[in-house]
Amino acid sequence: MTQFKYSKRVPADGTDAVGAILQAAADPKIISFAGGLPAPELFPVKEMKAAVDKVFEEHGQEAMQYGAAKGVTALREVIQQHVKEKENVDSELDNVLVTTGSEQALDLVGKAFVDPGDTVLVEQPTYLCALDVFRSYGANFASVEMDEDGMKMDALEEALKANPNTKLIYTVPNFQNPTGRTMTEERRKQLAELAEKYDVYVLEDNPYGEIRFAGQHVPAVKSFDKSGHVFYMSTFSKTLAPGFRLGWLVADKAVVNKLTVLKQSADLHTDNLAQFAVAQFFADNDVDAHVKEISALYGKRKDLMLEGIKKYFPEGVKYTDPEGGMFLWVEVPGVDDTVELFKECLEHDVAFVPGDPFFAGEVQPGAFRLNYSNMKEDQIEVGLKRLGAALTAAVNK
Repeated sequence: MTQFKYSKRVPADGTDAVGAILQAAADPKIISFAGGLPAPELFPVKEMKAAVDKVFEEHGQEAMQYGAAKGVTALREVIQQHVKEKENVDSELDNVLVTTGSEQALDLVGKAFVDPGDTVLVEQPTYLCALDVFRSYGANFASVEMDEDGMKMDALEEALKANPNTKLIYTVPNFQNPTGRTMTEERRKQLAELAEKYDVYVLEDNPYGEIRFAGQHVPAVKSFDKSGHVFYMSTFSKTLAPGFRLGWLVADKAVVNKLTVLKQSADLHTDNLAQFAVAQFFADNDVDAHVKEISALYGKRKDLMLEGIKKYFPEGVKYTDPEGGMFLWVEVPGVDDTVELFKECLEHDVAFVPGDPFFAGEVQPGAFRLNYSNMKEDQIEVGLKRLGAALTAAVNK
């Protein structure tokens, strides 16, 4: 049998732990809170079909031809206006790069800035796919403690002092994946200041920021950036459709130009038809009303989940109460092996994502993520009743 000589970027054991978890959770009899999927019943199918039809009528040949690596101008203009109105981020068109989903933005920044041995500072816990990307480019990690107000700035500065080779700080400041926490405005200001002071870059990942159903909007970290050290990225996956694979990055023109060259060698450009269609959708529809509908539904489902947790979970269990987004975080004292707990919950026909893959360093046992966006209301209570029974059995072992 051939022994293939993979690069060091390929995980040595070849396993996909999260993929295996999601596959196990896909059994139809299992109520799964494991995925991170938007609610498909809110996809604007009819309106998007009309947008695509208009694109074919007015821009058919252009949409089907090769395009610019930076993206379709009409969509970049939509993004430029969007970040100005929603995030108070001033930008020129040359500051905007369209990417093939936000995953490509992560990959391009990792490829452009992370050399083997560089340190990336991340929240504890953090988005697991970001860890995978930066790890593939040889990054070392240092985790920064969080509380209910997001990454702690005193801990961040300590980590910067302790790791002088830090190249990048990665943060999800709004409704963080996996915890659902939101960073305060004051900490965002401090983060931008620390980035300039220590000459490190901040990658601000904001896929969920528009989906707010409680509290007040907090401006982006990028809006406090005076030196160009903050790169802002987001996506249309959570507000329109993940299948379009449309993300974007707003950064200094020099950074965007470098990332554009790297993107050209990866995929030439992002799908033209999807870009034209989304630009047309914004022109023809009340996007704010659409996002409000999403937020209202997710807020309702989050409230139902919290009611179920309070009703069925054993005493002592801790959990977050997000003001938006798609996830909340649960911590069960007394549980030493969350993966084993996951297996026990499968026997109760309910699933979650164990917390282990979200940690860059030492794992916090008994922690896991629950998703409420893609679960019908009548199934939420049933699933939490099953989960509560499994947790009670595990705690009382």
